[in-house]
Amino acid sequence: MRERLTLFFASRYGTITAGALIGVTAALLQSAGNPPNMGICIACFERDLVGALGLHRAAPVQYLRPEIPALLLGSFLAALLFGEFRARSGSAPLVRFVLGFFAMVGALAFLGCPWRACLRLAGGDLNAVVGFAGLAVAMVIAASFFRRGYTLERAGKNRSAAGLVLPIGALLLLVLVSVKLRVSPGGALFFSRDGPGSQRAPIVFSCLAGLLIGALAQRTRFCTIGALRDLFLMRDNHLLSGVAGLIAAAFAVNIIAGRFSPGFVLQPIAHSNFLWNFLGMVLAGLAFALAGGCPGRQLILAGEGDGDSALFVLGMCAGGALAHNFALAAVPDKLVEGAVHTGGLAVPGRVVVVAGIIVCLVIALAFREKFS
Repeated sequence: MRERLTLFFASRYGTITAGALIGVTAALLQSAGNPPNMGICIACFERDLVGALGLHRAAPVQYLRPEIPALLLGSFLAALLFGEFRARSGSAPLVRFVLGFFAMVGALAFLGCPWRACLRLAGGDLNAVVGFAGLAVAMVIAASFFRRGYTLERAGKNRSAAGLVLPIGALLLLVLVSVKLRVSPGGALFFSRDGPGSQRAPIVFSCLAGLLIGALAQRTRFCTIGALRDLFLMRDNHLLSGVAGLIAAAFAVNIIAGRFSPGFVLQPIAHSNFLWNFLGMVLAGLAFALAGGCPGRQLILAGEGDGDSALFVLGMCAGGALAHNFALAAVPDKLVEGAVHTGGLAVPGRVVVVAGIIVCLVIALAFREKFS
């Protein structure tokens, strides 16, 4: 049975099926209460999670999203079931943490990770096209370094206990949000009363959805950045078919639910500043590509026992906290007295996005094996 499932999910049909199931589940999470065009967004949800822990105090984005720890646990359980849980680490861990930090800064400049870009497109947000253009440019740049031998080296085998740290932490987070722990009046956990953080699906549904998505992504190696990498480097569209399945399925659910609204301006939790949408995704795409996968893939790998991916995840969490503490995150478009005020980045966010692109290029240059 395990062999049949492995062969199925390794096939193109299995990849498309998994992508479609992820898309449907994400769209249903919106119907159940999650923010519009954000059934699941790894970057935004990690930002909300650290806000719930009090690592930033942006009140509208504080909620310990169960989808994040559940997704990691879904990957962990699937890896255990199929004999693929292997603790490993030691592949430039600090560099991966830095890449995770800048990946989050770029994602919050765009207001979404590549998974959310797919869901935004499926909901009619045409700013996602600008984001995908940024990802494509990032992949062209990254591919040129891959061809010249860019690598962060291979991770080494570690004790199984080391690979269990993040799954155990994920289980603890699910317990905390389930009991809505509050250690003192005015203390963590924090729960948004308005804004995106206040929009949430029931905990049980969020947990089940996260477990399902984590297991599916683990079995199919689902990765938006991996899909672009394979397309640009090897002209292989196998993983891309899964991404297409996600977009098509989410689009179909949105049409049925009457949630499809095409346009650029005043899209849900989005801004229409083309330049910073584009550059934000250039930064995020570079960081994801150089680290070896999109934020969802990094969570999946962490669930499989990869300590370096776990550090990337922690880097993203640090980026989510600091982005809101230091005004690095974008603000959405808004309507004020009948006039549209275009959102985007303040000066600190613009400076750090540009600096982040430079840092990623320096890392790519420093870790080449060929210098011609």
